[in-house]
Amino acid sequence: MNTRHPGLNLGAHHGAADDAAEVEIFGFWVFMMSDAVLFGLLMATYVSFLGATHGGPGPQTLFDLRSITVQTVLLLTSSLTMGLAQLAMKHEEGTRRIVVWLLVSLGLGGAFLALEMHDFLSMIDKGGVPQASGFLSAYWALVPLHGLHVASAGLWMLAILGQMAWYGVDDGVKTGLLRLGVLWHFLDVVWIGIFTIVFVGGLA
Repeated sequence: MNTRHPGLNLGAHHGAADDAAEVEIFGFWVFMMSDAVLFGLLMATYVSFLGATHGGPGPQTLFDLRSITVQTVLLLTSSLTMGLAQLAMKHEEGTRRIVVWLLVSLGLGGAFLALEMHDFLSMIDKGGVPQASGFLSAYWALVPLHGLHVASAGLWMLAILGQMAWYGVDDGVKTGLLRLGVLWHFLDVVWIGIFTIVFVGGLA
């Protein structure tokens, strides 16, 4: 199979959209690498401050591993459904199928954010605010930033759905959905790092 860029390739039968994707997706991957560096630095900072609770609440008091596990399942499942939406686009299975998988992805992402927000409020109730300690400052710099990325990706998905309603699945929608897919899967990879380092590592 001829692969023109990392990730899902549309294929030659998509014509100009496949050609445009070769440049646009590569550029977007480079942009994502800058985000990877940022998240890597924040994770390293969190590890450095893990024991710096300064007498305040720590991971054992603040983290709800059951809720975090459910959030992980929701986000990873949304990555699967995003992939199904992209495959439906690649194989031209119809606009309705693309929209259905995108809406399922959006719903799963929204459920993830709702649970995460519930956990944030629960932590605040227990005194787990950013200014309480170095550990909590590092936590609040990292985990909500990931959530903000997921929320932004959800808004982007709504914009693409609007484009599809107005223009159909044109070349702009195709390359936009490919870039969104890169971001969506990237955020899943980052979350796996957060789940492992922040939550499992914090509770170990």
